[in-house]
Amino acid sequence: MLTTLTSFRTAALLGVTGLLAACANGAQLGDERAELENFRLCYNIVTVNDAVQGPLSREADLEVFADTLRTEVDRRFGRYDGDRLYHIAVHIDAYVLAVPGVPLIASPRSALIMSVDVWDDALGAALNEEHEQMTVLESLSGSSVIGSGLTQSAEEQMQTLSQNAAIRIENWLVDNPQWFEQASDDAADADAETTETDAAADAAADTTVAAEPTPEHPVGGGEGNSEDYCALT
Repeated sequence: MLTTLTSFRTAALLGVTGLLAACANGAQLGDERAELENFRLCYNIVTVNDAVQGPLSREADLEVFADTLRTEVDRRFGRYDGDRLYHIAVHIDAYVLAVPGVPLIASPRSALIMSVDVWDDALGAALNEEHEQMTVLESLSGSSVIGSGLTQSAEEQMQTLSQNAAIRIENWLVDNPQWFEQASDDAADADAETTETDAAADAAADTTVAAEPTPEHPVGGGEGNSEDYCALT
């Protein structure tokens, strides 16, 4: 929490003085990143509990903010159709939706602080050891250079922040290719162990006589399996 508040105060101060540098603009998707060629998004989770509204900020509808961020994460990562499932979990820690200020003197800028985790479904574990906390800023444009509080609605500000948050997450994953390389190696080892176990089980089954199923002890008949929640197509 101390880290969050310290980062937030810094971002808010810079926003008041109009000194925030432009950040990556997530409005355009750009080319797919080769490092994520095996990536396929499964769970896309955004939570907002205990989110802090910063100083000089409009009040955000947190449910709308969460839905907007979730949509932008899906837009950016849904285009990857690899054969390995990953989950992205985001928590909105704090935000500033800029209010109207004095142009070029005290024009606050919108900012978002979020904590992010990425999970490998096959490994059943997060790839990052600790939550990755990111500070995301609104893009500088013709409509925001004098302060988006003067030219944009709260919904438009949340949209811009969400777009930039999604590309920030993508860049973070690309900057850590070892996660995906290690995940692939671990999965290959796990598949090899499973194959050996299945082979041993088949050999043992060949030496026994299968019992006939009875109405009291039916075989099969289930309604899907644990992979149905995010089936690969």
